[in-house]
Amino acid sequence: MSKQAKKIQDYDKVYAFLRHYVDFCLKLAYRRIKYTCLEKVPADGAVIYAPNHTNALMDALIILAMDRKQKVFVARADIFKNPKVAKILRFLKIMPIMRIRDGMEEVRKNTEIIHKSVDVLLDKVPFCILPEGRHQAKHSLLPLSKGIFRIAIEAEEIMGDQMPLYIVPVGLEYGNFFRYRSTVLIQVGDPINVSQFIREHSDLTQPELMNLMKDELAERMKEIILYIPDDEYYDATLDACAAVINQQVDIWRKEHPRARRHALTTRFAANKMTLERIAHLRAEEPEKAAELLDKASAIHRERTARGISLSSVTARYPFWSRLLKVLILLVTLPYTLPVAVLNLPITGVSAFLFSKMKDRAFFNSIRFVMTLVLWPLLLIIYAVVLYCTLPWEWALGFSLALIPGTVAVQEAWRLLRLTVSDIKLLCAPGLRRAIRNLRLRYTDIVSAAE
Repeated sequence: MSKQAKKIQDYDKVYAFLRHYVDFCLKLAYRRIKYTCLEKVPADGAVIYAPNHTNALMDALIILAMDRKQKVFVARADIFKNPKVAKILRFLKIMPIMRIRDGMEEVRKNTEIIHKSVDVLLDKVPFCILPEGRHQAKHSLLPLSKGIFRIAIEAEEIMGDQMPLYIVPVGLEYGNFFRYRSTVLIQVGDPINVSQFIREHSDLTQPELMNLMKDELAERMKEIILYIPDDEYYDATLDACAAVINQQVDIWRKEHPRARRHALTTRFAANKMTLERIAHLRAEEPEKAAELLDKASAIHRERTARGISLSSVTARYPFWSRLLKVLILLVTLPYTLPVAVLNLPITGVSAFLFSKMKDRAFFNSIRFVMTLVLWPLLLIIYAVVLYCTLPWEWALGFSLALIPGTVAVQEAWRLLRLTVSDIKLLCAPGLRRAIRNLRLRYTDIVSAAE
């Protein structure tokens, strides 16, 4: 009797073992990772995760780390052309999916992928589709593609009454899309019960049903991300949020006294308040909104021209923030400087790959993979050299001290970059005055509107 072919969703011991290391490295890649509302993920049926797509590979890794369950993903089909790469991707539980840009002839091949996707869901293995179809490093949302809804509707037809099927929106909010050691907030939204949705709209044709479900999912996704319309005021809106974040946090904490000031959820809620007020102004008082956002646009242009980070704008106590960063850098310099030299192979290879990439959204993914692969190899090489040249006690001590080295270097680089940014803002009194005036004008306009 021939052995049954292994399905992509079947449990894999090697995959499960390697996941411990990957999840550990993911935690090191961010200063803070916060998952919220995980209790909204239904336990009584099949689940399709639908996260926003802003940070290339990191989005999938963060969804994967939500829990210990193995999950199946889809990715664009063109990266599967190389048979060896395709084999690796299958091991990583990633399936290809054709896009309209690949041509209608290729899109027709999705029928087989849809059947495999349904098989995954029937086995109650979580399935993840990034419904925007491509990434965009912005706090916004691209139009959703119909692939996720085709899969959901066909899966529901096959499942029948066996189990319910849910599309679960997930919001990924990064503190910075391009920098290592940033933050990420993951929020689960209200699931769409596909079976119930279809029953409630049984009078619609399938294209109409998919469009309605697409609109519903988009709205639920917008609720759990810092959604900013991608128009001429996108950058201005982001700078306005940064300028008033601290006063918005104060307002939020008065209503929610148990909320911690620097919690990612608190900052998210405060920024949401700002975005809602700006959206209201743009709808009801467009002239005042334009005045406010024009001021923010001018700030954005000068800030970016000077190379000043938004983090410098959001600092509540700039002087003490600068002083603390400088002290940490000076105290840790005897460790971080030599380790930075030893970390050069990772830094160099990453920089070389960055130079070949036009899309900066891949930077964090490249840096993560290089650290994941090269740092253990470098630790082994350095340990061999140390044991060959020093007494074993010294070699052991130095080897242990090198283990957190790559993270320490990245953190030192982050602090140095922010310190330089803070000093640039200190040397720009006109810009600081403009930011202060923006805060005051925002307060005046919002108070008048209320």
